[in-house]
Amino acid sequence: MPRRFWFEFDLDPDDQNIPVYLRHGCGVTAEDYEDAVKIVHERVFHGEPLPSIVRMIEDVDVATLDGNHVLPNMGLPLIRGVWFPLGFNKGSE
Repeated sequence: MPRRFWFEFDLDPDDQNIPVYLRHGCGVTAEDYEDAVKIVHERVFHGEPLPSIVRMIEDVDVATLDGNHVLPNMGLPLIRGVWFPLGFNKGSE
């Protein structure tokens, strides 16, 4: 059964290559933790090294996420893939 994961990363605030919305975190639905990290690594960071994960919530209740930035700008967390930020789900199943 797919699970919802929420990741927050140790990001350099001066790095212009990091999408603005990724600074809030990243939401992904996957089979397990390893699958979630693989999806984020491949789709969000395009195979480049992941920054350090400073917070991870498994089975996140999306209602608890930021109501100003995350909730109005997220995709469906019901299917495998990245649902926040949008635009990173190419090749999703």
